[in-house]
Amino acid sequence: MLDDTIAAIATPLGQGGLAIIRISGENAVTVGDAVFRPPNGVDDHLAKANSHTIHYGHIVRESQRIDEVMVSVMRAPATFTREDIVEINCHGGMQSTRAVLDTVLGAGARLALPGEFTKRAFLHGRIDLTQAEAVADLIHARTDLALNAANEQLAGKLSQRINQLRDDTMHVLAHVEAHIDFPDEDIEPDTMDGLLKRLESSETFIDQLLATANEGQLVRKGIRVAIVGRPNAGKSSLLNQLLGHDRAIVSDIAGTTRDTISEEAQIRGIPVVFVDTAGLQETEDVVEQEGVRRSRASLGQADLVLHVLDASEPPTPDTEARLAELAERNCIVVLNKSDLPARLDQADTHGGQAVPVSCLNGDGIEELKDAIRASVWDGEITSEMLEVMVNSRHQEALNRAKTALQTALGQLREGAVLDLVAVDLRIATNAIGEIVGKTTTEDLLDSIFSTFCIGK
Repeated sequence: MLDDTIAAIATPLGQGGLAIIRISGENAVTVGDAVFRPPNGVDDHLAKANSHTIHYGHIVRESQRIDEVMVSVMRAPATFTREDIVEINCHGGMQSTRAVLDTVLGAGARLALPGEFTKRAFLHGRIDLTQAEAVADLIHARTDLALNAANEQLAGKLSQRINQLRDDTMHVLAHVEAHIDFPDEDIEPDTMDGLLKRLESSETFIDQLLATANEGQLVRKGIRVAIVGRPNAGKSSLLNQLLGHDRAIVSDIAGTTRDTISEEAQIRGIPVVFVDTAGLQETEDVVEQEGVRRSRASLGQADLVLHVLDASEPPTPDTEARLAELAERNCIVVLNKSDLPARLDQADTHGGQAVPVSCLNGDGIEELKDAIRASVWDGEITSEMLEVMVNSRHQEALNRAKTALQTALGQLREGAVLDLVAVDLRIATNAIGEIVGKTTTEDLLDSIFSTFCIGK
């Protein structure tokens, strides 16, 4: 498939000032020449163009002008895919962009698969697998922290550490296999001590990487927070305060919110999807019953619960029941209406974390944001952490590597047959290599790159 010339729209579909059609492959310039016409019949074929130059003209199909364009020519290997690349900058209308792409496909290019440009960059050795994943993270970054983490990974910071880890395990494996080939020579005590220390150091480093997995998931994917409570406790007002704008309808009428409302915000660097729910109460109203059912479903899917109570009202049996129900959950009790005389305080929450706020004037909202962040990530965010935040794929491979390393360590200490030690060291080395793509399968690559958008 690397012999094909591929093309796709590399910008989001929709109306805009500009769109880019990207062409990559051995015949990218030939395809570009087939559809591009310089102005006024100038003999300015793209085949004659120097690399990294841009040219004005029109895209033409069967002598009909399709669009006025600027065309960039970039020659291998100094390109993203390390293949010849032609990029057509055209007008960003839905119809004009599609017409230009259809013209390019009609000239001999094939429509690119999702992530195929980045996959070619990986297969041609321009980037490794962690850097390829960082491209997707960069595109989908929803906070500044996620953007910084993606840039660090794209720069190869994680790759450097993974490659060093792999080199260390391969060093031990090479020693073990050498002694397998020469069984009459025992491993010297000093050499054995050095090999054990190297494996122990590798195991420690794997633990350090695995410790970043949860934070990596938080930075990339964020959390889901359900806002629950009785009708008229101030749930919708709290949502509006956390978002910084009016998203939910607020009124004095109990039960204004009958369906769930979802909205995303950045809270102290973490993407948070807030879900405002219908009031939890017993009701005979069919519509309200469905709202309560959806509220409970959102509650079950939430990583964190904000239980909103009206602090100007005394606790009721229903309050006690709800607090007991949420006692085992990751939950913050929000004591709303702190601007009014308090008839309910933290002592009434039975030791649960409580934050007083006023959704009327905004008091306590910043403290609540701090509490939300601390409930899922209680620590400082350092530049060193951003450099090595692993994702779920890395985590799974590192866990396999750690298990194999621990087995190999135990066998070496007990003087087991070296052939068995070598098997586990190979398992560990291959698992670590999977992270950067030095050992991989087509299924793994398909799984990773299928999550990319077409045109990247």
